[in-house]
Parts: sequence; C-alpha cells; structure tokens
Amino acid sequence: MEQRRAVAAKFMDIPFHSGFVAILGRPNAGKSTFVNQLVGQKVAIVTSRPQTTLSRVLGIVNRPHAQVVLIDTPGVHRAESALGRQMMEEVAQALEGIDVLAVMIDASAGITRADRLAFQRAENFRGPRILLLNKIDRMSKPALLPLLETCAREGEFAEMIPISALSGDGVGLALERFIAHLPEGEPNFPEDQVTDQPQRFLAAELVREKAMEATRNEVPHAVAVLIDSFEEGERLTRISATIHVEREGQKGILIGRRGDMLKEIGTAARKELEEILGMKVFLELHVKVQPAWREDPRRVRELDWRRQMERLSGE
Repeated sequence: MEQRRAVAAKFMDIPFHSGFVAILGRPNAGKSTFVNQLVGQKVAIVTSRPQTTLSRVLGIVNRPHAQVVLIDTPGVHRAESALGRQMMEEVAQALEGIDVLAVMIDASAGITRADRLAFQRAENFRGPRILLLNKIDRMSKPALLPLLETCAREGEFAEMIPISALSGDGVGLALERFIAHLPEGEPNFPEDQVTDQPQRFLAAELVREKAMEATRNEVPHAVAVLIDSFEEGERLTRISATIHVEREGQKGILIGRRGDMLKEIGTAARKELEEILGMKVFLELHVKVQPAWREDPRRVRELDWRRQMERLSGE
C-alpha cells in the first residue's frame, strides 16, 4: 500500500518525503497532545501532570506525498532517580538517526530553566531544528513577538512556529514544514500503521493515565503499570494488569473505599480501550506495593515495552 502511494506521488511529479522527527521539550510542554493531534488518534497518554511520558513513543502520520514518523519523548529534566535517568536515556536514544528535531516550549510560561536544558540538548543535533511555541491560545498576541525574539537569541532554529496543540492552530503548518525538511525516500511503515507500540503497552499506559487522573496529587508519579496477560479473541479481549505503587497508603488511595477508586479507574480505561480495539474488553486490575521502585534500575527497566516484548518472546 505504501509503495503504491509513493509511486502515485512520483507519477504526479511530487517527490515523496519520509523520515523521523523527534519532539523535544520540558515536562508538560504539550508534546504528547501535539503528536496525538497530528496522528489523529491517541498514541501517547496525556495528563495535566508533568513527566507523564516515561518512554519514547512513535506516532506515524501518513499523507499522499509523505510519511512523518513523530517521536514523542519524556520531558527533559535533571534526573535524580533511576527512573529519571532511564527517561533521559530514552531522550538520548530518540535523537539518534532522526532527520528533524522539533523543540517545543510552553509559550504561555515564557522561557524557563527547563526549556534551556532542552535547548542545550538540541545544540548537539546538526540537522534542521524547528522551534514550536505551544499554547499560544493562553497568551496575548502582543506578547508573542518579544518571545520570538528571545527564542532567537537562545538557540539557532531553521524556523519558529507558534501553535496550539490542543486546538490544532498552527499544527498543520508545523507538519508541512517537517515534510519540507525531510529527505526524499520510501515510507518506513505501512500506510495503516499509526504507532510502533503494541496494544498491550498502550493498555498499560491507559490504565496509568486513568490512575494519574483519578488520584491527582496523592499518587501520580509513584504509579507504574505492567500487563500480566493480554488475550485477544474475535469478540472479546481479556486483560489483566497490576498497578505498582511505592507505599501502602498509595495502594489504599488507588483501591478506595470498598474498591470504588479502582473500579472508576478500570471503567475509564476499559471504555477507552474498547474504542481503540473495536471490541469488548474485560479488564482486571490489581494493586501491588513495590517500595522505592523508582530508585531500582531493574524495576525501571521492566517498564520499557521493548524489553517486555523481548522477555515475552523468549518465554
């Protein structure tokens, strides 16, 4: 299918562009919302909490004359735990072999210290760098010009594009400019593929998203989710997952009185999974205490779906 599309583009005398674009930025800049907006469906979870994204996720955007592979990355920050170091390693790996680097800031917050950490990371990339000024819907237009001037002094960018990932304003233009900077070439993925992550990983991420949303400030970053079993049938998918936390008190919050909180989390995750999978889902959730798991490199590595798939394929 993708070959036919590329051939059609060449027949119309339009070169087909294909390549990888990494999205870099501080926590909560809106990277995942931007990727989901361009893909047209959720491939990365989104919450109001910073550092929601723990590992890099691909979002694949197909157009008649191009395929753009977006790499959503964890927010750049100073790592102080095994989890933080793993997240920054994910960022480093995301920048390897890419064609374009998009650096995103929250324009409504101005330039922060965390933004400058992202700018420093970007300095080592020798390809085209594009600055995305997100959340312009939260600021006045007169404030945008001086911010653009400040950004121009902070780093070298081929282009600077104001956008609102939430409303979609400027997102189409950003995609056009990505394509303009990508090399000519064949697609890297089939036309009907929107991400590289398996459904079982997305299921774990959706459970984590709903847990973070439901518990707000009490639990969020102490939550990790691992899929125990994922059995997809013709009409029903059965999923069993364990939510890991660090303290008994957090476990109690997640379960809630008479299990009400866990039921709420499970129902929200199940409904969204049914929409994505296109079938009924039976979702079973458990909660387990893993003291200080964020400081344990082995536990942190277990969250990497690529390692999980290697382990499962070896069983």
